[in-house]
Amino acid sequence: MVEAFVGTWKLNESKNFDEYMNTLGVNVAIRKMGNIVKPDLIISVDKHGVVCMKSQSTFKTTEIKFKLGEQFDETTADDRHTKTVMTLENGKLIQKQTWDGKETCIEREITDGKLIVKCIMEDVVAVRTYVKA
Repeated sequence: MVEAFVGTWKLNESKNFDEYMNTLGVNVAIRKMGNIVKPDLIISVDKHGVVCMKSQSTFKTTEIKFKLGEQFDETTADDRHTKTVMTLENGKLIQKQTWDGKETCIEREITDGKLIVKCIMEDVVAVRTYVKA
């Protein structure tokens, strides 16, 4: 159930995120900012089942709204224009982004009360851990 993800989450720990951003093709200046900021992730669901996921920091705020299983256009924080699909699989919220013949997958799951986010592209995996505010 996506409701398990609802709330405000604060970034607590980040591992290998610079290498992940580099694999995405993010330029050095934006990677430096991406490694410094500690965004809050705010997840909500409305009465129609539309999920809102907002990443908020002093550097940049992004927001996506989606229904599970329905493809949508996304402009990412690093300005990629992707076709994105969000699904719920075995308790994990899976985000698949495709653009320019490339693909990345972001898996979110709740473990021991923490939101664990795995960012995967090719053989690179970054892990970002959020705690509930």
